[in-house]
Amino acid sequence: MLKKISIIIVILTLYTIPCKAQSLNNLKAINTIWSKFYEAFETLDYTLMAEIHAKDLIRVSGGKRILDYDTYINNYKSGFKRDKKVNQTSNISLRFFERINNNSTASERGIYKLIRNKGTEKEQAYYGQFHVIFRNTNGKWKITMDYDSTESNTIGEDDYNKAYAIDDFDRFIKN
Repeated sequence: MLKKISIIIVILTLYTIPCKAQSLNNLKAINTIWSKFYEAFETLDYTLMAEIHAKDLIRVSGGKRILDYDTYINNYKSGFKRDKKVNQTSNISLRFFERINNNSTASERGIYKLIRNKGTEKEQAYYGQFHVIFRNTNGKWKITMDYDSTESNTIGEDDYNKAYAIDDFDRFIKN
C-alpha cells in the first residue's frame, strides 16, 4: 500500500512541475506580445498592432460596438497618424488580476492605464478594464478577442494598483 501511495505521489509531482513550467513559459511568451503592444503606443506604430492581432479578431469596445480586424487596425492607423501630427504621446501599461493559459489558448484580464502627453501640462490618464483571449497557432501567440471598458468611468488608479504587475508570474502559476 505504501508503495502505491509513493508511486502516486511521484506521478503527481512529475505532472505538476511541467504544468507550472509550461504556464510560466506561456506567460513569458505572451509578455513578448504585450511588449509589442506597449511599443505600438510609444512609437505610434499601427503595424505592431496589426502584427499581434489575429485576422479573425473580435474587438468589443466598452460594450458599445464590435469591430473586425480591418476596422480595428485602420482605427489605430488613423488615430496614431493624427497623434503624430499633433505631437501627442501615448504610454499604456497593464496590470492583471487573472492570467490563465494552456498551450493553445490564454485568457488575460486586468486594468489598463493610458497616459496621454506624459510629463506635460496636458498629461491625462485614462483607465479601463480589459479581457483578452490569445491563441497559439504554430508557436505564435495572437490576440483573437479584445474587450475593454471603462465600466462607466468607475475604473481608476486604485483598481490599477490592486492588480498585479505584468512580470509578477508567481501570482499566476501557483495554485
